[in-house]
Amino acid sequence: MLPTIVLVGRPNVGKSTLFNRLTKSRDALVADLPGLTRDRHYGRGIGGDKPFLVVDTGGFEPTAESGILKEMARQTLLAIDEADVIIFLVDGRQGLTPQDKVIGDRLRKSQRPVLLAVNKTEGMQRAIVSAEFHELGLGDPLSISSAHGEGVRDLVELALEPFGEPEREEISNSDRVPMIAIVGRPNVGKSTLVNALLGEERVIAFDEPGTTRDSIHIDLERGGKHYTLIDTAGVRKRGRVFEAIEKFSVVKTMQAIEEANVAILVVDAQEGITEQDAHVAAYILDSGRALVVAINKWDGLKDDEKDWIKREIDRKLQFLDFAKFHYISALKNKGLAELFPSVDGAFKAAMAKLSTPQLTRVLIEATTQHQPPISKGIRPKLRYAHQGGSNPPIVIIHGNHVDGVKDSYKRFLEGTFRKVFQLTGTPLRVQFKQGNNPFATDDDKPKPGEGIVSMRRRKTAQRAELKARSEARDNPDAEKTGAKKLVRKPIVRVTKPRANNKARAKK
Repeated sequence: MLPTIVLVGRPNVGKSTLFNRLTKSRDALVADLPGLTRDRHYGRGIGGDKPFLVVDTGGFEPTAESGILKEMARQTLLAIDEADVIIFLVDGRQGLTPQDKVIGDRLRKSQRPVLLAVNKTEGMQRAIVSAEFHELGLGDPLSISSAHGEGVRDLVELALEPFGEPEREEISNSDRVPMIAIVGRPNVGKSTLVNALLGEERVIAFDEPGTTRDSIHIDLERGGKHYTLIDTAGVRKRGRVFEAIEKFSVVKTMQAIEEANVAILVVDAQEGITEQDAHVAAYILDSGRALVVAINKWDGLKDDEKDWIKREIDRKLQFLDFAKFHYISALKNKGLAELFPSVDGAFKAAMAKLSTPQLTRVLIEATTQHQPPISKGIRPKLRYAHQGGSNPPIVIIHGNHVDGVKDSYKRFLEGTFRKVFQLTGTPLRVQFKQGNNPFATDDDKPKPGEGIVSMRRRKTAQRAELKARSEARDNPDAEKTGAKKLVRKPIVRVTKPRANNKARAKK
């Protein structure tokens, strides 16, 4: 197994900055605000001579007895238990604090190797800055700067020195596993669902909206299959996002949806289907991600309330008819067994490979049963189809006058393809591509601002003119012989004016 390095320290000493430096990513939120990180955050170390895993933890408050700080401390203690090496970060600019001493005493009792790193020492005399931290009794302090990278490589090499080279299969690239994003409004039970699926208290589940602030990636093995769960922050209405940290959390959630293969939308059954639930679902649909909907807290409803919620789902989430709905209770671990078969089916549908001959046959049968409606005096002709991408599946249809295909007919084709190829759980996109005539000249193409009917009239006039010129070339002696050309003249009717009543009386 790869060695695991756990970053521990009091709040706002630079643990997340060091995590991003070691993983060469921006996965962990970084801001000058204590208590930003709350859950354990895992990543793969990059850049060292040996591969390793690095764990970012929340600010460690060992003396916290209640509230969110106690939950954060418990998460840190769980990370310490699974650590091979602990890097204890302290702030060189603030100096040694009583809280650092309490954390140092706690780490000595863990029986794990501990390296003391004095952070934020850029531009300072390192020997003087680190001198007072010898009082912790954790060996010689190493002065580093996680923001600028000073001394970080020496710290990592010292941490990995006791470990040998990993076996070849450990560093080989593994097969791609489905990435599943757990999304929804705040306090609907996303973290509780993650813990229920994992069978352990992996992330903080607290009865307070906004507990989860960052997107946490967690590996999961279930039924012999490997998955990566992404626990995300709750997405509020845009007008109700006030804190800068919460704005960052919403951005991280949107990024997690884009990164995932399948999204599990968690809805609170006791609060009903809200406008924000539909908003999050619409974003997932626009991103093209496969979707499974989990109606949580189902066990706390009466029969008439359950019937009402189902009617609300049919009315407000009708545009998610391609997805499967599951009624679960994450807290009591009910209904979760049927969740992952739907996730597997949605992932399979999102990654499906559709052959060109089958797509074309389905297209021909669909257009035979129901032709595209006429648009601007002409009926679009759809000739053949092929796949243009996956996650979501994209079907590209070639034909003539495809700009006139109406949205209703496009939805008809999407439903037909999804039904024939059994693509349950994933949206499907149909794109049209205009066929080009290789023998067409500039006159055969529509002019700027010219419609199809106007172009037809112009081309008809051009053909009539060409025909007249051709006849003139065929009969060059017509004018010399005095032959007269038959010209169709317009018929003019001459009618006599009616006599008035006085004239009739004289007669």
